[in-house]
Amino acid sequence: MPGFKNDRMAEDIHRELTDILRLVKDPRVSPLLSVVRVELARDGSHCKIYVSSLNGIEDARESVKGLRSAAGFVRRELFTRLKMRKSPELHFVADDSIARGAEVTRKLGDLTFSETTEEEDE
Repeated sequence: MPGFKNDRMAEDIHRELTDILRLVKDPRVSPLLSVVRVELARDGSHCKIYVSSLNGIEDARESVKGLRSAAGFVRRELFTRLKMRKSPELHFVADDSIARGAEVTRKLGDLTFSETTEEEDE
């Protein structure tokens, strides 16, 4: 039972972060950046945010550098939007799950395409 409030707060942080990232003016932050997952500590003092970019892992790593420098702005925006008791310390982590998922989808598409051409050849 005690995890429901924590999970709900993590969902709220995820939702608000998607909007806040569009307001960050740092040129290192990619416009194709998306929040993949948010892990909030049980006491709410730390929040690990996994971000991924459609341009690949290197772009995500560069965006994380920009997000670390803009962490104060992001933290303040979260605090005011969610009316939290205390604002968690934000830790941004680059993740390549979107690029990996696109690669798997492409491979499955190639596999399906090659199976249909082999059946037509017979």
